Amino acid sequence: MFQRRRPMADQVAASHILLMYEGSMRSTATRSKDDALELINKLKADIEGGADFAALAQEHSDCPSGQSGGELGSFGRGQMVPEFETATFALEVGGTSDVVETAFGYHLITRTA
Repeated sequence: MFQRRRPMADQVAASHILLMYEGSMRSTATRSKDDALELINKLKADIEGGADFAALAQEHSDCPSGQSGGELGSFGRGQMVPEFETATFALEVGGTSDVVETAFGYHLITRTA
């Protein structure tokens, strides 16, 4: 019988929503940093109110992973920027982070495994 492979103890799996802003790393976004922060906070409130994370990622995320509902798959320590890694490893499976700022912009992260 096959089971979904679980990440090892030093790995997590996560999905995220990334909102870039003008001047953030690798950004082609034209929104201001303040506009990005306002929108990511609205999305966080929507998720807390029961909105579907994957659907919001598909609609709003500036990361290519948005097309797959924000799914990043499994990763270990040292594979993501420090702020993202710290937030993800601190979450319980099924938990969603507060807004996390990295050089790429603002993220909402949900730990999937």
